[in-house]
Formats: sequence, structure tokens, C-alpha cells
Amino acid sequence: MSEFTLSDPVAFIGFGEAAGAFVTGWAAARPATLSAFDVKTHQPAQRPAMQARYDRHDIAGADGPAGALHGAALVFSLVTADQALDAAADAAAHIGAGALWLDCNSCAPDTKIQAAQIIEAAGGRYVDVAIMAPVHPKRHLVPMLVSGPHADSAIRALQALSMRPQLAGDRVGQASSIKMLRSVMIKGMEALSAECFLAARRAGVEEQVLASLEGSDPDINWRARASYNLERMAVHGGRRASEMREVAATVSALGVPNAMSAASAHWQDSVAGLGVDPGPDDLALRLDRILAAL
Repeated sequence: MSEFTLSDPVAFIGFGEAAGAFVTGWAAARPATLSAFDVKTHQPAQRPAMQARYDRHDIAGADGPAGALHGAALVFSLVTADQALDAAADAAAHIGAGALWLDCNSCAPDTKIQAAQIIEAAGGRYVDVAIMAPVHPKRHLVPMLVSGPHADSAIRALQALSMRPQLAGDRVGQASSIKMLRSVMIKGMEALSAECFLAARRAGVEEQVLASLEGSDPDINWRARASYNLERMAVHGGRRASEMREVAATVSALGVPNAMSAASAHWQDSVAGLGVDPGPDDLALRLDRILAAL
């Protein structure tokens, strides 16, 4: 199997925040040919904005997986967690023999194993990729873990794109396990901070609660962290809730009660569903906006 080079076509299935961050970060390491398909192009209300997004990034937007995957040697799957398996199934008939399918979605290991079976049966090479931090501001330099039998080939391909992958193991599911179990804490802390500070603000004691937390854990800037967490939930809560449902499935499959993860998914969905613009980075303002919508 030949090694990936920048002259080989690269495709995206899903062209949202992460895909845009990668493309803008590559700069001199940008592949010669880039194509993408995003299901939003099939939604009349979303299509103009999606097409504008393709144009802004100088991407050849396709009307379906077939057009995006034609000739692609490397494919980034960057959809929401609940669509990752469907994306693999839809792409299977069109993926080229030997093409690397980088499943970068925040899914349970069992979901990725199922997707791997689909892609491998179609002749592609499936790779489990876990993006371990927000894509901004690091863009293509965001830390990522890679696992599976084709991990070494994927790492070399990503390094050709000036990215920074790290090997997590030779089995599909190892990278995603790390991401999922880390999210128990990260997304769970988001949900806990929302409940804590929304209630404290409504009770009129948020400053006292902040002072108490800072006294107990001075290494954490609780005001800044809570404000950031509220912004994440308000803007990206729907996507984060999808991830947390995969986290809950991961925890359950390990024989551990998943009540915290399941509750975090509910909170993420609830805050995102309010449709609140979190506004500038001000904790009191963000709390008031969300409280007014509850």
C-alpha cells in the first residue's frame, strides 16, 4: 500500500467546525485536492450557508458521499456522534480500495467497532481517531489519539499534513475509550457547574459559592471555568449531548453504572435546547440569560 502524500485527494464527510479548523490550519501542508459532503446540503434552509462554507474554504462540495469520496486516499469522518455509524454505512459503497477512513467522531468503542466492520468489508482501512481538545485555537495541531490495525499508516498520513497524532494502540476502540472516559469528567463538570451556578445565581449567593470553591480549590479559576462551560453548553450542547450518550453506553458496557453520564447528556441537551446566545464572557450575564429562558 503506497504512503499518503499531499498530492493524494482528501475528503471530508461532515464539514463543520473541526473540518474548517483543519483546513485553515494546514496552510502550506494543504492537500492539492479537497472535497467534502455534509448532510446539511440536503436541507433547503441550510444549503446556502453550507455552500458558502465550502466556497470560503475553497472546498469542492459534493451532493452526496459518492462525489466527495471519488478518488480520495484519506477520508476524515467528522459528523455528530449519533450519525457516525450511518456515515460509515452511507460511504461504504463509494470508498476506494485501501482508502484510510479516519473516524474522528466522539463515539463509544462498540460503535466504532461496528463502523470498522462496515468500512473494512467495503475495502477501506478504518482508523479510530479521538480528538482530545477543542479544535480552536490549535486547529490542525489539536492533540489526537489514533488506534487500530492501520494506525501506523494513519499517523504517517496525518504527520504529512503537519498534524500531531499519537498512537493509542493497535485495536479499534482504544483511542475512543480514552476519549469517552475522559468526557465523563470534562462534560460532567460542565453539567455540574451549570446546575451549581444557575441555582446559586437564582438564590442570590453565587459570589459566596464562588468564594467557597476558590478557597477549597484555588488552582481552578471557578468564575472563568463556569463561564466557559456555560458557553460550551449553550452553543455546542446538542453535539455534546450526543457524545455523552455514547459515553453512557461506554460506561454501561464496562459494567459500571452510568447515571452521571446519562444525566450530563440530559443537561447538555436541555441548555442547548433553550437557544440562548451566551453573549460575552461574563458569568453573571450568561447565567441571567439562561435563567430567563428556563
